[in-house]
Amino acid sequence: MIGYYVHHQGQGHCSRAAAVAAHIGSDVVALTSASLDDPAFAEVVRLDRDDADAHPVDVDVHGLLHWAPRHDAGLRNRMARLAAFVAERRPKAVVVDVSVEVTLFLHLLGVPVVVTAMPGDRDDPPHQLAYRAADAILAPWPEDLYRPAWLEEHRHKTTFTGGISRFDGRPPVSHPSFAADLLVLTGAGGDQRSPHPASRLAEDLPDLNVVTLGPAFGTWVDDPWPFLCSSRLTVISAGQGSVADAATAGRPAVVIPEDRPFAEQRTTAATLARAELALVASTWPTPERWRAIVDSIGDRAPEWDRWHTHGAAERAAWAVESVAHR
Repeated sequence: MIGYYVHHQGQGHCSRAAAVAAHIGSDVVALTSASLDDPAFAEVVRLDRDDADAHPVDVDVHGLLHWAPRHDAGLRNRMARLAAFVAERRPKAVVVDVSVEVTLFLHLLGVPVVVTAMPGDRDDPPHQLAYRAADAILAPWPEDLYRPAWLEEHRHKTTFTGGISRFDGRPPVSHPSFAADLLVLTGAGGDQRSPHPASRLAEDLPDLNVVTLGPAFGTWVDDPWPFLCSSRLTVISAGQGSVADAATAGRPAVVIPEDRPFAEQRTTAATLARAELALVASTWPTPERWRAIVDSIGDRAPEWDRWHTHGAAERAAWAVESVAHR
């Protein structure tokens, strides 16, 4: 059996974990504080949240870690649950997506760990400690487009999988009932309390068919795949899951990176801009600019195959199983 720790922020970690778990031959048990229910997992072990304290103290242990608030009951309970899981179930390996603290804790319990890397500025001591401790590293992007210097030390144990999408392997589904001039996909990460700029887009562009899908802003749909395939232009953030999904659909995209720790989305957006795979905007365009962008779309499809989404989840699963079967 293989464990899979899944971070609770946003939906991307959950989607990626489920995509990889579906290709692992052993039973996979999810360990998470997120709301996760997917047939790819044989079981889901619920962990307490460790961020409920309104006034956390000494969260980074004087710069040694990222998040380990002192005297936090949620942190204490989740670590105790992880220890009990290891003692009782004896996993062959655990994938960590993502947490420096969980990576180190599992290793101290004697469990092989596969760490998922994230783009951005990850040369800080906590990240580097986790990468050194890892038995293997998954980098869910194409190596030829993004090879950060901070990962060079660990390249011998890194698998550059390409973008991991939950839609890989699904045939395109294009239909007029799902078509839109502008399809805006809003994620579940970041500050959900602020109004999303897409909320006025349909009003500002009444002559265009604007569709907004998302868990907090827009309409929620369980399966956005036919919308992705049918849209004239897709608008996404620069999250790893959003980019991989857009690449799998192969449609033109506008990428607007959101502020994230360690410049994660800004780095991915810069990679996409250099490769000319998508139009990248640093800020939300004006209605006039949106109209010009839509008018400029030609018939030529972007070279999204360079993001290497096809088979990415299988490549990640192979790396995980290689560690588990050593």
